[in-house]
Amino acid sequence: MRDPRHLAAATCLGALAAMPALAHDDPMQAIAAFFSEAQIVSGPEQVDCTLSGGTQTTCFRITVKPDPKAYTPGPWCPTQITDGADKGGIWFVDGKAEDVDGAFIARLAELYGDTEWQLFDPDTGAVRFTGTLEACEAAARPDVDPEYNNYCVQCLPDYLPDDTAITYVIPLTPVMADRPEPTALSGAGLAWNGIRLDGPAPLENILGAHTIAPFDDCGGHVNPHVGYHYHAVTDCLDDAPGATAALDTQDVQIGIAMDGLPIMAHRDDLVDQLDACNGIDLAGKGYRYYAGTAGSNAILGCHVAETGCTLEDADGICDAAAMPPEPPPGGRPGNGPPPERG
Repeated sequence: MRDPRHLAAATCLGALAAMPALAHDDPMQAIAAFFSEAQIVSGPEQVDCTLSGGTQTTCFRITVKPDPKAYTPGPWCPTQITDGADKGGIWFVDGKAEDVDGAFIARLAELYGDTEWQLFDPDTGAVRFTGTLEACEAAARPDVDPEYNNYCVQCLPDYLPDDTAITYVIPLTPVMADRPEPTALSGAGLAWNGIRLDGPAPLENILGAHTIAPFDDCGGHVNPHVGYHYHAVTDCLDDAPGATAALDTQDVQIGIAMDGLPIMAHRDDLVDQLDACNGIDLAGKGYRYYAGTAGSNAILGCHVAETGCTLEDADGICDAAAMPPEPPPGGRPGNGPPPERG
């Protein structure tokens, strides 16, 4: 096998350059064009950074608000068991995305084979859902407050301060890692609209408390720490800037991974060829990721290259190697190992 560093040929900039509308001599202009629909607070700018494997290199830094311009996030939880799908979002069940309508709430005990599920008042049909910031904070944490067992958990964008923003520091040129890295710590990447593409949702913790935390129809929900973010990729990201002008009409680049490699929209025809990280090295295109199916709870299975940072401080220095390690979540989609290293 050829030197794995060659797998990084499809850098975030290389993929953007394939779109005529986004080709620029200045790499920061190309990145700014790709994120033109994001609510940018500052950047993109070129900065020094240290990646997760200790490599010192050059990254781009961009600070964005976790708020899409094109639509209003939600809804998430229906309020009555008579509500239709338009009153709720989606949830992952057996690898598929299901509508969270009133009927879904009513059949949770049957669905999970557990009679302790009871998210609604049997007399009135009213659904129990978190309706305040305090309730959101108590129910959305890993150790769910027992008071909010058997609740539909939703946190509203209105709960966040108006100046909420997140800074992403991503390598301009990917550096292949010695071994695959989990997406749980840094997130999978950043979508073209400025919304975080996150790692897997902690379904075991959520379901263990007899709660569900639905995503809206775009695959996103809110928590008090990172704001609105995606755990699934749906057709809401298909209208990426430059997509209609792309030379490669089969692929739509929906984001840039935290390791600098491009993330493309899901393609059914490639599923059997993807590695465990949801990526593939395509002839003439280099290595690129393809988002998992909407119900897979894995936008990416892992990262094949060293990752950058997500920061709360817009002027912070990225040293991803100094961040505490986190074990990879169990279970990886895909049909083989990621590319060999070394």
